[in-house]
Amino acid sequence: MNQKGKPMPTINVQLFEGRTVEQKRAFVKAVTEATVATLGSSAESVDIIIEDVKRENWSTGGKLWSDV
Repeated sequence: MNQKGKPMPTINVQLFEGRTVEQKRAFVKAVTEATVATLGSSAESVDIIIEDVKRENWSTGGKLWSDV
């Protein structure tokens, strides 16, 4: 909880590996701004966890993305 008793959002994001640090910076900035605007949180209370996933560890429709 933040100081005003509102829940502090933690946002988990899974992406295929390969994004640049600059892309991640822009992404977390945009998501934080959207979270503040829609949920009324303070920017300081928004946590975003980015998990880079190898294509060999992700599948859709029974096929590994590394095989596509």
